[in-house]
Amino acid sequence: MEFILVLIPIFGIFAIGYIGMKLLNIEIKPISTIALYLMSPFLAFRTFYQNTLNMDYVYLGIFLVLLCVATILVCYVIAYIRLWDNEEKSGMILASVFMNNGNYGTPLVLLIFGERGLHYAVILMVLQQLIMCTVGIYYAAKGNERNIKVAPLKQVIRFPVIYGALLGILLNLVQIDLGSNMMIAVDMVSDATIPTIMIVLGMQLATIKLKKMELGKLSVSLFIRLALAPVIAYVITLFLPVDEMTKDILILMAAMPTAANTTMYALQFNVKPAFVSSATLISTLASVITLPILLVILL
Repeated sequence: MEFILVLIPIFGIFAIGYIGMKLLNIEIKPISTIALYLMSPFLAFRTFYQNTLNMDYVYLGIFLVLLCVATILVCYVIAYIRLWDNEEKSGMILASVFMNNGNYGTPLVLLIFGERGLHYAVILMVLQQLIMCTVGIYYAAKGNERNIKVAPLKQVIRFPVIYGALLGILLNLVQIDLGSNMMIAVDMVSDATIPTIMIVLGMQLATIKLKKMELGKLSVSLFIRLALAPVIAYVITLFLPVDEMTKDILILMAAMPTAANTTMYALQFNVKPAFVSSATLISTLASVITLPILLVILL
């Protein structure tokens, strides 16, 4: 029951966007642009500014990079076999590589492993944010480069989330206190970012027609995200100098459904937004079955 309670607010926020789109037919792109370019940098800044940086970031960072590279390689192999173009390949990467370890994974780890586990979940959330706003943006831009005059790497450099994260790291390292009044403004924008992203996802889901869902590709994406990724994570943890509880958390986080942020990237760069958003929704629904099975295996 507690596991289901973690999901209720997630689907509740999705529903707000879905219902709002059905009733009001709101234009999605301007809202996604605001969330990505104006709000997300504040969230990235706060995430890195407020969390203590230590050696745990090194080991968990290595894990996330290896997991990201391995799953991207899987997508490349499948794309090569199926003769997919850049857009199809990038859409699959957005739907399959990046997991929702923030508003889904972190509370779940807290529920199962307690405060000690929460420490590692927060670190993973921070590092995953950095990977998504670099690697994720790169592939979103690369997937539609025929319509974009600026090269994918330049799109990454132009993306303000990176600078929010770097500024947060810098101020954290030199221990500059911004004061409570400044942080009130940062907190207000940061707290609104994730709900806004989830509302946009709900709005995008309202535009999807079931007849046009790419079920074959969706099945591949679900397999990679919910089944293959935790297996890859298990192999990686065999070589990491961390305790058993940390290994279990890493494997569990690797099995999280697709991150909502990827829908924003797909919308912004027009790279299979319907496919990526449907993968986010269906993987979240399917995780209600896959995650309890994984927990039985781990625990």
